[in-house]
Amino acid sequence: MSDTEQGHHSAPEASAAPIAYLTGEYPKVSHTFIEREIFALRKLGLTVETMTIRRTAEKDVVGPIQAEEQRNTFSVQQAAKRPMTLIKSHLALLKADAGRWFRAMGLARRTCPPGLKEALWQVFYFLEAGVLAQRLKDRGIRHLHNHFANSSCTVAMLASEMSGVPFSFTLHGPSIFFEPRKWRIDEKIARASFVACISHYCRGQGMIFADPAHWSKMKIVHCGIEPERYGHADRSAPGKHLIFVGRLAPIKGVSVLLDAFARTRAAHPDGHLTIVGDGELRAQLETRAKALSLGNSVTFTGYLSTEEVAAQLDAADIFVLPSFSEGVPVVLMEAMAARMPVIGPKVAGVEELVEDGVSGFAVPPGDADTLGARMVELMESADRLAAMGTAGRAKVEANFDTVKEARRIARFIEDIDAREGAVIR
Repeated sequence: MSDTEQGHHSAPEASAAPIAYLTGEYPKVSHTFIEREIFALRKLGLTVETMTIRRTAEKDVVGPIQAEEQRNTFSVQQAAKRPMTLIKSHLALLKADAGRWFRAMGLARRTCPPGLKEALWQVFYFLEAGVLAQRLKDRGIRHLHNHFANSSCTVAMLASEMSGVPFSFTLHGPSIFFEPRKWRIDEKIARASFVACISHYCRGQGMIFADPAHWSKMKIVHCGIEPERYGHADRSAPGKHLIFVGRLAPIKGVSVLLDAFARTRAAHPDGHLTIVGDGELRAQLETRAKALSLGNSVTFTGYLSTEEVAAQLDAADIFVLPSFSEGVPVVLMEAMAARMPVIGPKVAGVEELVEDGVSGFAVPPGDADTLGARMVELMESADRLAAMGTAGRAKVEANFDTVKEARRIARFIEDIDAREGAVIR
């Protein structure tokens, strides 16, 4: 049965045993797609306990929903910093099954990157894994799912070996593919019950390093959104309000966006650009906007909550993402669900989402001239704005609905339970 066919199954019934979701930082304003996936699984009847390696900084927790999630999320690192918790966890694991504990130690040694510093980090991951493993056992967790394949996945893999709780993970990219051997994605894929790949491009990159015997466990599961949250604005009139949403970090290429927007000013001096987000480059980008004489034509909003972002998308006309590197950006899905045309970079899996000339444009990363020309093209064509917005909304509804994608995760977990003899009530 294909992945697509599996995605049309009804949701599994709720199990008495919960599952756990882990990542490096949860909740976090830039990782709302994980939050949505967890909420969707809960709607499907699963009990999901959230766990994070590090407690997220307060500035990265936005809105009452994320604040509540943070209060209810177990922090592995915080628990591991308590000496008695750390010691008791590892002693309990040794007493319950010393063989598993020593196998996990051997696994940590075999998968440790070279170098003294990396060895020290691996010791920390092993210690954290013991705390996580005991937490999984204490809470009766039947399955552990981790987002991202870097350090949190190392902890998840070791905790799975110590506890006997099966684990899976979502493989994102692109950053993990910069150092795939350091993070031993080959070993993680081999040991995982399944791997959720966010795009075909991502799956292909993983297949480079995975043993072909494990390719079949690598499934396409898109990060998704809730389309009903978006698309409430009247799109019948043309507009020149452009918007970017994302971290103000070098990888996002916002300086290129400012240069491109400046190129549109001669033909469209009434255009406006809203930049939603924050980060290390904010002050530098604000200075750049002033140097380009953009004045009040550019607005920097800082971080906004999910609801506030949806409102900003409804207020804008064209979405622009000038990144140098991406996976399959969730923010592009949100903009498409809001029925607006999008301009994104020709990188990684973006073109699996954005059909060039249909739902928007895909442009070469770093090319301010082409980006500016596409922005002008959309500002001058009301008919194209509407047609592309409609096409984008249809694409997201069909392939990037978080409930549909969460149902696939739930089905894979149910299949693991069935194979291992777990009782699904």
